[in-house]
Amino acid sequence: MAQKQSGKRATKKRQTKYVTHVLPKLKLIEAWARDGDIEETIAKKLGIAYSTFNLYKSEHSELSEALKKGKEVVDVEVENSLLKKAHGYNAKVLKTFKVKEVYYNDDGRRCESEHLESRYDEVHVPADTTAQIFWLKNRKPDKWRDKRETELSGDGIKVELAGDIKNWAK
Repeated sequence: MAQKQSGKRATKKRQTKYVTHVLPKLKLIEAWARDGDIEETIAKKLGIAYSTFNLYKSEHSELSEALKKGKEVVDVEVENSLLKKAHGYNAKVLKTFKVKEVYYNDDGRRCESEHLESRYDEVHVPADTTAQIFWLKNRKPDKWRDKRETELSGDGIKVELAGDIKNWAK
């Protein structure tokens, strides 16, 4: 039979998984976001459901700030890489060459020896048109998106055209 505690009911407040699983790992969460982990993966690593993770994001600003701070670093790096690729760039590449030496020994015989040498060579990586298109479509969608909406009106008739620009030329 269960013992009664002198008329008082024992109430122990249960800690949420936010306190036990998330709060102690905010710096780690920021690092995971910086490393490119998606939120579903971060939730798994924390041992909580993704729906719970989303709830915690909306309730706890320090969690959403940690995610935002981690993602900003990676986003800037990717933007810089995309811009670099859109412009083209020079890069140093380590190349290894086989070098053949021809010499004559003391007896006057022709001899050969081979060895490998490595040197850095500067190469030009040309601009990537796919990167340029992606950049322009996202940065200037009003000028560069594939679909445009045009409105024509006259004599009380209003016509709205929407569609793929490629098909208009046909």
